[in-house]
Amino acid sequence: MATQSIIMLGANLAAVLILTLALYYPRHHRRDLVVAFTGVNIGVFAVTIVLGSAEVAMGLGLGLFGVLSIIRLRSSEISQREVAYYFASLAIGLLFGLGNAQLWVPVALAALILTVMAVVDHPAVFASTRHQVINLDRAITNDEELKYTLEQRLGATVRSFSVERLDLVNDTTLVNVCFRVPSTKRPVVPAPPAPLRFTARAQQPASVLTGGA
Repeated sequence: MATQSIIMLGANLAAVLILTLALYYPRHHRRDLVVAFTGVNIGVFAVTIVLGSAEVAMGLGLGLFGVLSIIRLRSSEISQREVAYYFASLAIGLLFGLGNAQLWVPVALAALILTVMAVVDHPAVFASTRHQVINLDRAITNDEELKYTLEQRLGATVRSFSVERLDLVNDTTLVNVCFRVPSTKRPVVPAPPAPLRFTARAQQPASVLTGGA
C-alpha cells in the first residue's frame, strides 16, 4: 500500500506539473495561480489518501469534498478559464489520491484531462473571438443602434451582447459583448521620427575669436 501511494504521488506530481508549468504558465503567465493550482492538487491528494486509508463514513468524505468544492476564492478575480484549471488540478488529485488496483486507470484519465486542456485552451482555438465588458459614453436604448455603435468602436463583428447597466442620468451604457475580430492583420504604421533638437551655443568673446589678448 505504501509503495502504491508513493507511485501515485509521483504520477500526480508529474501530471500537475505538466498542467501548470507546461500548459498554463507559458500561455497565461500568472505565477500566483501556478502556486494555487499546485497547492489545491497536493491538498486534495493528501486528504483523499487519508480518507481512503482511514475508516470513515462515506457521508463524511462526501461532505468534506462538498465543502472544498464550494469555497469561494476571494483573494482576486479569476476568469472562467482559470476556474477550469482549478477543477482539472482538483480532479487529478482525486484520481491519484483515491488510487486503483491498476495504475494505468488514473494515469489514462489524467492524460485525458491534460490532453483536453491542452487542446481547448490552445491559442489557435477561437483565436479571433474576444469577450469584453465595455462602458460606452452614451445611453443607448435601441439594440440595433447599440450593435452598430459597438461594431464601429471595436472594428469587429459583434456576435452577441447584453446590457449590464443603462444609466440615463450620467448617459452611459455598460455592455458585456462577444465579438470577432478580422482575421487579416492590420498594417503596422511606423511611428513618426522624433523632432530634431538644437542646443544654442554660447557666443564667444571677440578677443577669443580673433586671438587677441
